[in-house]
Formats: sequence, structure tokens, C-alpha cells
Amino acid sequence: MPQSPLFSRSPLVSLTRVTRSVFKSVPVPNGVFAASCAAGVLAVALGLSAPAMAQTAGQAAAPMMGSSATAAASNTRAADANGGMNTGNADSTASIAAQDNAFDARQKVLDQRSDENNYRYGVAEHDCYSKFFVNYCLNKARDSMRVVQADIRKEQLALDGEQRAQRARERDEQAAIKRAQDEASAPQRAADDARNTQAYQDKQRQHQLDQAQRTAEAPQRSANAQAYQDKQRQHALDQAQRGVSPSQAAGNQQAYDQKQGDFQRKLDEAHQQGAQKAQERVEKQQSFEKKQTDAAQHKADVESRQKQAAEKAEQKRQDQLKQQQELEQQQKLQQQQQ
Repeated sequence: MPQSPLFSRSPLVSLTRVTRSVFKSVPVPNGVFAASCAAGVLAVALGLSAPAMAQTAGQAAAPMMGSSATAAASNTRAADANGGMNTGNADSTASIAAQDNAFDARQKVLDQRSDENNYRYGVAEHDCYSKFFVNYCLNKARDSMRVVQADIRKEQLALDGEQRAQRARERDEQAAIKRAQDEASAPQRAADDARNTQAYQDKQRQHQLDQAQRTAEAPQRSANAQAYQDKQRQHALDQAQRGVSPSQAAGNQQAYDQKQGDFQRKLDEAHQQGAQKAQERVEKQQSFEKKQTDAAQHKADVESRQKQAAEKAEQKRQDQLKQQQELEQQQKLQQQQQ
């Protein structure tokens, strides 16, 4: 392990030499001399290294404080700029989104500063364990970290307060818009309520009229029911006088119902047969029309083929006539040449 520069300085060496010379002039035991030398050297080392360690810790904390102050100043300027921009556009709808973006940006900056502060503290803590005065170095690093942390906390509280104020303003604006809408729609709601109330009252009056009418018609309905019962009793008396027993009356009714059922069944069958015949007539008509169409198409095809055959025959006749004329001309030319 390399020797520390604190123990290589000339004052410490000279002090050690003086101590040895003093103890040489005074007769003391060897153990006492060794203990005294060790105590003196340790005291001098502590006295000389304390200012150096304090100076080193101060130099290490100074850059952190400077960087924290610079970051805080830049963030404050950014916050002021964002605040001014948001204040200028507070009356527009886009300002809400701009303020939200500004809040997010400021929150990201604060989070980044917190991470950087924690990182610097971790580095300083790691470096302190390689120094002589570990606790002193740790306390200085912790104090520096807490100063920056307090600054960040202060700005975080301010940001949270601004966000709460912004949300409160947005709630107030929404409430004002809702109140304005309610006030604007109040006449329409009043008209709807009045119309609904009038319709309800009309229905209630109509219900009362219907109830009164049913109450007034109750005696007539009772009289009709009584008349029906009287007719039933009279009909039973008439059947008894004609000698028709209840069983015969039931049989007659059953026979009548059977006849009515047979008639209805035959009527349904006749309707079904009529519908079937009508469908057959429609199908026959469609088949006849299809045959007529096919016949007309066949006739047109035959005429077209006949016309094409006549044209081909005429063309063939003309070709033969032309060949015959050419042959005659060739014969004449041969005769002339001979």
C-alpha cells in the first residue's frame, strides 16, 4: 500500500526525531518509550490531516452545490417562461394542453435532478470509504445531498400547488360552462315540464271520464247479463217442452259442430286446390312463353343459316364464273400465240 502524503511531510519527520532525542536524554523503559512515540505520532497525524480532509470534502461538495444551483436556476427560468406562456394563452382551449405539457416537462426535470442527486450522493459515499475521515466525508456528502433535495422538494411543492390550482381553474370553468348550458336550456326544460304536466293531467282526466263511463254503464251490463241468463233459461224450458233431453241437445250440438267442421275442411281443400291450379296455370303460361321464345329464336337461327348458305353459294358461283372466264382468256391467249 503506498504511503500517505500526510505521513511523508517534513514537520512530522522532524517532530519524530525531536521526540526520539528527548526520550534518549531521559532514561525510560522501552515499552513506555514505544507507547509514547505512538501516541505522539497519532496526535500529530490527526491534527495535520483534519484540515486537509475538510478541504478535500469542501472541494468535493462545491461542484455538487454549484451544479445543483445551476440546475435550479435553469429550471426556475424554464418554469417562469412556461408560466408566462401559459398565462398569455389562458383564455384559449389549447392553453390547457400546453400547461399540461409544461407541467410534465417540469416534473421530468425534477425527477431527473432527483436521480442525479442520488447518483452524486452514491458516488460521494463510495469515495468516502477510501478516505481517512469516513464519517466526516459521509456527513458532508449527506448534507450536500439534503440541500439539493430540499431545493427539489421546494420546487416539487410549488409545481404540485400550480397543478392543483390549474385543476381547480379547469373545474371552475367546467362548472361555469355547465351552469351556462343549464341556464340556456332552462326555458326548454320548463316548456317540456309544462307539456309533460299537461299531458299527465289530460290522461288523468281521460281516465276519470272512462271510469265514470264504466260506472254509468254498470247497470246496463248487469241488465244484459240478466237478460242472457233469462234467455238461457227460456231456451232450456223450450227444449224441455219439445221433449229434447239435455243429452240429445248435446248430441245435436255435436252433430252440428261436425257438419260445420266438415264444411270448413272441404272449403279449405277447395281453396288449396284452387291455389294449386292457379299455380299450375302460371307455370303452363310460363312454359308456353318459353316455348314461343325458343321457337322464335330457332326460326331466326334457321333464317340466319339459310342466308349465310345463300351468300356462300352466290360467292362460290361467282368464284367459279371468274375461274371460267380466266380459263377462257388463257385459252384465247394460247390460240393467239400459236
